Amino acid sequence: MSKGLRKGLTNYGDAGFALFLRKAFIKAMGYSDDALERPIVGITNTYSDYNPCHGNVPAIIEAVKRGVMLAGAMPMVFPTISIHESFAHPTSMFLRNLMAMDTEEMIRAQPMDAIVVIGGCDKTLPAQIMAAASVNLPTVVIPVGPMVVGHHKGEVLGACTDCRRLWSAHRAGEIDAEEIEIVNERLAPSVGTCMVMGTASTMACVTEVLGLSLPMSATIPAPHAERFRLAEASGKRAAEMAVSGGPRPSELLTPAAFRNATVVMQAIGGSTNGIIHLTAIANRTPYGYDLDMLDEIGRIAPVLIDLKPSGAHYMEHFHHAGGVPKLLAELGDLIDGSAPTIAGKSLGEIAAEAEIVPGQDVIRPRSNPIKAEGSMAVLYGNLAPGGAIIKRSAATPRLLQHTGRAVVFTSVEEMALRIDDPDLDVTADDVLVLLNTGPKGAPGMPEAGYLPIPKKLGRQGVKDMVRISDARMSGTAFGTIVLHITPESAVGGPLGLVRDGDQIKLDVDGRSINLLVDEAELDRRRAARSTVHANLPDRGYARLFQQTVTQADEGCDFDFMIAKKN
Repeated sequence: MSKGLRKGLTNYGDAGFALFLRKAFIKAMGYSDDALERPIVGITNTYSDYNPCHGNVPAIIEAVKRGVMLAGAMPMVFPTISIHESFAHPTSMFLRNLMAMDTEEMIRAQPMDAIVVIGGCDKTLPAQIMAAASVNLPTVVIPVGPMVVGHHKGEVLGACTDCRRLWSAHRAGEIDAEEIEIVNERLAPSVGTCMVMGTASTMACVTEVLGLSLPMSATIPAPHAERFRLAEASGKRAAEMAVSGGPRPSELLTPAAFRNATVVMQAIGGSTNGIIHLTAIANRTPYGYDLDMLDEIGRIAPVLIDLKPSGAHYMEHFHHAGGVPKLLAELGDLIDGSAPTIAGKSLGEIAAEAEIVPGQDVIRPRSNPIKAEGSMAVLYGNLAPGGAIIKRSAATPRLLQHTGRAVVFTSVEEMALRIDDPDLDVTADDVLVLLNTGPKGAPGMPEAGYLPIPKKLGRQGVKDMVRISDARMSGTAFGTIVLHITPESAVGGPLGLVRDGDQIKLDVDGRSINLLVDEAELDRRRAARSTVHANLPDRGYARLFQQTVTQADEGCDFDFMIAKKN
């Protein structure tokens, strides 16, 4: 197999000329023959002025390059798409598959013997790992790291759990306009990803457990010098892998690895988005992902990490308590310690070397969990024959068994128009239902599942109520919220049959979500349904997305990107 600059030569019908031409042009950059004969480590540049989460990427790249060169290889930086959750229209999830395709094709198109991918904000790491799984080139993943915490009036703040909490307080009239503007400047005090256990932190932890990044990669705060020392070490390791040829993602992304990642996702109180992303990654391998395994693990793997939104602390506290290695040590036999990692050690060996921090209370022992069961549960029923997800660790316990009257919104736009109407017929015991917000219906499955509490109820002191949809929600959000209902309403799923006043029964212990309407009436409603909500766009990526995106239980990847199963 060709290596270095000789790899993947452009096809002119003359390989010698192709290499000659490649070298002639790259020498315009000032490279010497000595540099060009070295193994090549590609490094993705996901920096963007629109992406504050990735604000430290230029410094990370310099540290990676230093590590690569210290190990005798040649670093080559190239750009890819950069995605930020709050700047991506219509939603960052809509662009995840585009980033995965971009990253995959750029890795395939350019000569490199190993790849370092740098990402963080929510959909970036999943996109990069999906690409890495498909290309199967030796890969090192570097998360950008979480922000440091903010402060306001003596209270510790974290984006974006406290963004949502304080905005809800503002909507309820508890915080005035002047103070909410002050809070706005204090919620995100540094570059980096959200410092709570949102999707970015969840996927960083999952990446470390999958063995794709070096120990402690998930938790080091973005501005800390340790983040850049880790980047240097990652570059060095990538250079070694460029020479040895492995381990490759196919050697790491095994059924045992996906099970380990699921255990950790449950134990950290992880984002529900992590389920979709882990499914998409697994579907790029021959193994796929099993929602029933997720639920089974949720019954036996307790929540051990005391982090918002399921607990009280923040990512930097998790880091100083020992990070993912210490969590693995506490999980003990729930983890398959024989799983390999890019560090050249097994997960068990990494756990055995975890730092012991006297007095820390962020990483709990199994004998004293935050929650006795895992953070997420899978629900089935006549509303969700393909499954639905609830983050029970962030829900109100009394609402986990609840029957209420449906208040239906047919779109995000209609919800925005009606939710704060003083004449809206709604009580705290009702169930808010949002339709047409799945992968095809929105499109892109926006984080609209965190339906706001109607303003008139918020002003009465209502903090939570049951909300259900085929949308997603941010991992930083909290509440009794049923998500990812499959199949989605826009493709004919039964959620689209719900009408105002229908009774809906949620039973999390029984793992069910059901519409209490007789089957004859549901048949009448099906027959009266004329067209689905999703319209096919005229052109471009939007058309490709609408035609080929799969449902939530398959990871919302494009159907033609899914690997053949064993």
